[in-house]
Amino acid sequence: MAALRGSLSCPPLQRSSLFPQSSLFLSGGEQSRLNLLPLKQRKLVSGKARRSRVTGTMIVDRPVASALVEKEKPVKFKVRAAITIRRKKKQSMKEKMETQLDAFGDRIGQSIVLELVGTEIDPRTNRAKTSKEAILKDWFNKKDLKAAKVVYSAEFMVDSSFGEPGAITVLNRHNKEFFLESIVVEGFSCGPVHFTCDSWVQSIKDQPKKRIFFTNKPYLPSETPPGLRELRERDLKEIRGDGKGERKLTDRVYDFDVYNDLGNPDKGSEYVRPVLGGDEKPYPRRCRTGRQPSNTDSRIESRIEYPVPTYVPRDEAFEETKQETLAEGALKAMLHNFMPSIVAAIDPSANDLKCFHEFDNLFKEGIKLKKGIEDNLLKKIPLMNKIQDSSEALLRYDTPHIITKDKFAWLRDDEFARQTLAGINPVNIERLQEFPPVSKLDPAVYGPPESAIKEAHIVGQLDGMTVKQAIEENRLFILDFHDIYLPFLDRINAMDGRKAYATRTIFFLTSLGTLKPIAIELSLPLMTSKAKRVLTPPSDATSNWLWQLAKAHVSANDAGVHQLVNHWLRTHACIEPFIISAHRQLSIMHPIFKLLKPHMRYNMEINAIARQFLINAGGVIESSFTPGPVSMDISSAFYEEHWRFDQEGLPADLIRRGMAVEDRSMPHGLRLLIEDYPYANDGLLLWSALESFTKEYVTAYYPSAAAVQADGELMSWYEEVLTAGHADHRNAPWWPTMATPADLANILTTLIWLASAQHAALNFGQYPIGAYIPCRPPLLRRLLPEMGDPDYDYFLSDPHRYYLSAMPELTQATIFMTVIDTLSTHSADEEYLGERREGWTGDGRAMEVFKAFAAEVRRAEEEIERRNRDPAMRNRCGAGVLPYELMTPSSPPGITCRGVPNSCSI
Repeated sequence: MAALRGSLSCPPLQRSSLFPQSSLFLSGGEQSRLNLLPLKQRKLVSGKARRSRVTGTMIVDRPVASALVEKEKPVKFKVRAAITIRRKKKQSMKEKMETQLDAFGDRIGQSIVLELVGTEIDPRTNRAKTSKEAILKDWFNKKDLKAAKVVYSAEFMVDSSFGEPGAITVLNRHNKEFFLESIVVEGFSCGPVHFTCDSWVQSIKDQPKKRIFFTNKPYLPSETPPGLRELRERDLKEIRGDGKGERKLTDRVYDFDVYNDLGNPDKGSEYVRPVLGGDEKPYPRRCRTGRQPSNTDSRIESRIEYPVPTYVPRDEAFEETKQETLAEGALKAMLHNFMPSIVAAIDPSANDLKCFHEFDNLFKEGIKLKKGIEDNLLKKIPLMNKIQDSSEALLRYDTPHIITKDKFAWLRDDEFARQTLAGINPVNIERLQEFPPVSKLDPAVYGPPESAIKEAHIVGQLDGMTVKQAIEENRLFILDFHDIYLPFLDRINAMDGRKAYATRTIFFLTSLGTLKPIAIELSLPLMTSKAKRVLTPPSDATSNWLWQLAKAHVSANDAGVHQLVNHWLRTHACIEPFIISAHRQLSIMHPIFKLLKPHMRYNMEINAIARQFLINAGGVIESSFTPGPVSMDISSAFYEEHWRFDQEGLPADLIRRGMAVEDRSMPHGLRLLIEDYPYANDGLLLWSALESFTKEYVTAYYPSAAAVQADGELMSWYEEVLTAGHADHRNAPWWPTMATPADLANILTTLIWLASAQHAALNFGQYPIGAYIPCRPPLLRRLLPEMGDPDYDYFLSDPHRYYLSAMPELTQATIFMTVIDTLSTHSADEEYLGERREGWTGDGRAMEVFKAFAAEVRRAEEEIERRNRDPAMRNRCGAGVLPYELMTPSSPPGITCRGVPNSCSI
């Protein structure tokens, strides 16, 4: 009698609950040999029945049979896999034909081939143990199935010494890529083996090598099972690429490059822009595309214009739901911009908005032509009638939140001040610590550094205090854009239709906990007739209109810094190097990669699109904001002089700006110097939740400093970020060290904060708060009039019309509004803070830590809702006051002025 022998460390099950009709019993010969064993030994092999964790049906475990482990060859068994593939909801005719051709090709052998890879080394080959190759079944039979997700099957033959699966390879012999969502393998005593893939698998025509997918079980590099070590390195090597050639849209290669694709010198000198990145113009690095240089300048990469896609690694591209949201936004933008363009072409005078009612009509009626012009146009272009009839709702703009509760709130000083704490850009307000304020610019070039604001300007607004007392009691605050704008004003003001100052605004903290503006300084370059001008709250009609114009210039300064520095640079561009390097240096099996993955979603794609039509030469940013063609020079200058990663976390930023001091007796270890500071109050709730989460998560994998320092992948990631991703700051002394678990947790908390809560606070209020142009103009076309100016009499005779003539033209305003409409929109596939996709990790410890974090996020949301109902919090609750919801984690789709996605998803 031949006895069954061999190691059964992770043997297959007798039946898979995923496939109840399949036969997964032993082969006839193997069953016969089993039947010859004594009953006790047969029970050892057969094992115990248990319920599947995937489907709930009964399956059988067969533990190690020590009585059988002797000399015989291992027994062969079949295990089964369920492969979930996501299909496109909408296909073009060409795509439908390609799908049918692939189905027929699959039937004749051009199929999808899979192979399981074990965690152990086969001593005979000194390579990882593998199953027999398996073919994905039923592709042809399911070709016409109408479903978003289709589950296919495959059978693998393994032997009883195979051990536990750790990876699976996939070879796509179809002509077309497919999106592999997940694979679940059943049949092993260790239970169902999950592979969370979420990746495009290319045809062998584009990528001839097998794709590697690992189980969702995390491994530090030192803990990688022997059978997976080579695959781990091979996968990372493929992702890094060789830094050569032009990338194809089907590639999954991550590499660095400078911003040398914003200009287009081939179109003319007005489209020439400098290279950002390097000693001359420091900047973070972006994803390399490898496109050919332009014909005119070899340093500049040739352009690909939107909507033709530019390269990002294939899995970084928007998913279909996101694409649909952007397509709807593009259609809406086209209709919104169509009528203003016609109006401006036919009646140039109509391009100037002449009364506030015309702004209001954008939200009530849309763009309307004068009666005579409209009749004439309808005769010449009959299609116009259909557009107006069928798209009336689309030609109107959604009413911004800012004017729904109080139409005239934006005119008031208290609302102007409140928005520095609870508006679109609540991250520039600082405590005034020195009076008068002093510039850090070179006085030999820019003149005396002291501000022109004197104590006499403001002492009457300080409730009886001196300036010294007000500073000592933390009652004076400042919005200071002087040094950011002054070096660029000559170039800005030389442009037609662009006028700007470098502004400083001082605020006083009232006894009610609200701010009020008490002085605005407007500065021009030294050689102008009046380089510095100070305005104080008005006392008559003339000074009231000048004060309103001065506040508009402050708002335009603020809008530019918000978009170019705080939003684009600090939450988009500066995060991209961390993302690129994470893919290059951290295996998908790495627990830190698994932690970061949802916070990296869509960042690279939206940044690539931004380079195509937002921050490029002649793009939306240049056409809509005061700095125009010098916009990215301002962004680069800020990065060079002011950006510091160690001060990007919320507590460090609040302390840097003097808005908080350390106080361990307070809930978050900080005491805010303005108690009712909605951005900071709510932000600290989310920061603390993130900080606790990352600390517990990191501790689960790194019990000591030695464990952190021994992780080669982790160290390579951070080193590459510093030396390649942020190469222009590679030698900066302020980079945080990463030597202990606490160091690592702080770095990760800062990254996740920037990608999620900080980005949300700066992005999703853009349309709700900023779309009413008189409230927050992105650019201005006039300086303040002075006695003796040619247009001073015009200002005196019609200040209302003069004020509006300083606002953007109709076409400028509507282009800006349509873009921020799209940027402020949540898509239906948004993933919010406290949410993660099922199967993101196979580690139960990590899942428990995340559940606790999600519960803390829900409690934060409840607290934010409570605060917005508290009348004592006047900066977020009151008559006509918008509640502050930009840090509220959840949101439905659309423009909601709330919601914190996991990542910079738009």
